Amino acid sequence: MNRNVLIAGGGIAGMAAGFALARAGWQATVFERAAEFSEVGAGVQLGPNVMRILQAWGLHDALAQVAAFPSGLHARSMNTGEVLATLPLNAASSVYGAPYVTIHRADLHGLLLQAAVREGVQVQSDAVVQRTSQTPDAVTLEVMQHGSTQQHRAAMTVAADGVWSPLRQQLLGDGLPKFTGHIAYRALVAQADLPAHLRSQDVSVWMGEQAHVVSYPVRGGEYLNVVCLAEGRLLDDEAHNLQALQTWNAHKSEAQTLAELHHALRGACASLTDLMSACSDWRLWPLCGRPAMQGAHQHVQGRIALVGDAAHPMLPYLAQGAGMAIEDAAELALQLNQATAADVPQRLQQFAQARWQRNARVQARAVRNGQIFHATGPMRVGRDMGLRLMGSKLMDVPWLYGYQRS
Repeated sequence: MNRNVLIAGGGIAGMAAGFALARAGWQATVFERAAEFSEVGAGVQLGPNVMRILQAWGLHDALAQVAAFPSGLHARSMNTGEVLATLPLNAASSVYGAPYVTIHRADLHGLLLQAAVREGVQVQSDAVVQRTSQTPDAVTLEVMQHGSTQQHRAAMTVAADGVWSPLRQQLLGDGLPKFTGHIAYRALVAQADLPAHLRSQDVSVWMGEQAHVVSYPVRGGEYLNVVCLAEGRLLDDEAHNLQALQTWNAHKSEAQTLAELHHALRGACASLTDLMSACSDWRLWPLCGRPAMQGAHQHVQGRIALVGDAAHPMLPYLAQGAGMAIEDAAELALQLNQATAADVPQRLQQFAQARWQRNARVQARAVRNGQIFHATGPMRVGRDMGLRLMGSKLMDVPWLYGYQRS
């Protein structure tokens, strides 16, 4: 059989996988359920571990046209505004061999889509992957497109269809993702529309009790991405409404949103409340997820690989969701380079063994970061004291940023 791969899902994970596998000599076809290829949302942070891959893929110059390159990450007290510690991000290139970048999610997705098409990836929109089946020799996808179901056959399939992955449900049968009890409120504001003292080309994290706010530049620094992540519960009708849980671009009334933000940011310092007041058109994202990966079987089943959120959804508190999807894609390409169709099951097992423990570690660290960011009582006091004393040593993550693929 030819070296063909079918990819379910045309988001960042699917596009990165398609591009990387095409570079490794595979003929990739991406199926995206949406009528148009797009990636909604706001900002993405790309650590040097991810940027080394994008540079190796020849995408640095294209990224530089649309991304921002912050010089520091500031950990702040939500209540006082005090900068507790700063991680010098402008040192990332010398320490880790690549910069730390912030970028609008749509810009990253568009860049990967263009690169994939140039590399020969076939992209098909309005294509709903319904189910998959496999034999020892091949994989078949059933895809609903233009009102009819078609069968596509290939040497392997990549499930990159997100946290609510239907293919994961079929392959692993481990139930639906669960609401984590955390809600993200997102806004994007033009820096030119902000007072001078609120503009920033750096990353800031204001840590409070059961909530924190992250802000950083995107779109070449012309816009500021602002996210409030708060612990809270959904209304009963929301909590039991799968459609409401699956959207990450929900929109409530302005009055209701402002009331929820006011509650989450109670006691916040003036500079933070001023920034939040300057934002509008807030979008809500109920964070749903799964426990950390338990084994290689959650990455690979026969000739089918699960990548990105389909395999390892993670809270955004380590800013590595997109990064781990891109790392998955790079490892897939590494393992499948020079592989024949007959080699696929063995090579995919090697991919799974190389990835699952790292992804599990990142998932667990993201959960832990959320507990630290939202600490109360003595734990909050200890956190702030530790940051003041140890500064960037507590904020740097060498095992994450210095990761080298096998």
